[in-house]
Amino acid sequence: MTYLRTAAGALLTALLLALLPATGATAAERPGVALSKSEGGKGGEITVSGSGWKPGALLMLLVCGRATPDRGVIGGTNSCANTDGRAATVDAKGAFSQKLPVAEPPTPCPCVVHVAGVTGQQDVVDVVFTVAGHPTAPLPESSGPGSLRVLTSARLEGSDGVLVWFGAPARREVVVTLGNLGQTAVKDPVFDIGTSHGVFAPRYEERQWRGTIEPGRKALVKLPVELTAGAHGDYQVSVRYGGQVIVEQPWGVGRPWGVTLFWLLLAVVVPAALFRVGMAIVDRVRPPGRQRPRPGHPRPRRPRPAGRGPGPVSVPAATAGDEPTAVLPWFTPDSAPSENSPTTKGQS
Repeated sequence: MTYLRTAAGALLTALLLALLPATGATAAERPGVALSKSEGGKGGEITVSGSGWKPGALLMLLVCGRATPDRGVIGGTNSCANTDGRAATVDAKGAFSQKLPVAEPPTPCPCVVHVAGVTGQQDVVDVVFTVAGHPTAPLPESSGPGSLRVLTSARLEGSDGVLVWFGAPARREVVVTLGNLGQTAVKDPVFDIGTSHGVFAPRYEERQWRGTIEPGRKALVKLPVELTAGAHGDYQVSVRYGGQVIVEQPWGVGRPWGVTLFWLLLAVVVPAALFRVGMAIVDRVRPPGRQRPRPGHPRPRRPRPAGRGPGPVSVPAATAGDEPTAVLPWFTPDSAPSENSPTTKGQS
């Protein structure tokens, strides 16, 4: 029995030793970023290289202020020099190398080189970088990114109004219960909230929640989120705190059918209006004798010509001073019999 226990222990130890190199290799394959220089002035250039990224992924490289590797970029991409950013594509080995111009971000340092996935892999890596001559300011106070934890599943609250049916921006509130597991209070925490559609990575915007969460306490946090005008389809709302995504919630937005109805009505009303305008112009340029009768006025009847079938015979109206004369339809004034004319009856 002792021999069997010893053999089982040795086998278990061998298995653990065999798994250790694999674990180390997995950790080594996590995304990493290296800079050719840790400091540079405006107008200069550095080389950003990385390894351990997903092959074929598209990355965005930015110089951002008001950021540290442990807290991320406070304020999202609004704190970055977006106009001087560069894109890089990961090769088949999971590596990349791209030159990045040194630019001054719109916010003061501490600064980082921010590398984030745009399509596919959405990992984010921040590396400390000093922009020479750029102002420096302390970061907002925070008790640390690891003190807040999600206690309940998040949900979206709110409904669409009538204006959303006609293309107005859809609005919701991300509602989640957070607990403070740290040793100090968290006052007015800053979150990054963003929306993504399809394969594109979310674009985060800063949202600050007003309140204090004491150690060991929890709070119901509500963060507003808004889409662009006319947006529809399947979206995903992400909330990030301290550089880590803590909430992901799907959001299905209906199509603004009111806009479609508006264009259909416009396609009917405009041609009808143009037709009426055209007919009014035709009435004005038509000769006076051939004007089209207006609605509600009967068309004048023209007398029927003689010899074109039976029909009523028009009798001219008598004028003042004339004696009315009866004219039979089968006699003409010259062929009517007179009193002195002989008749054939009784003649010998």
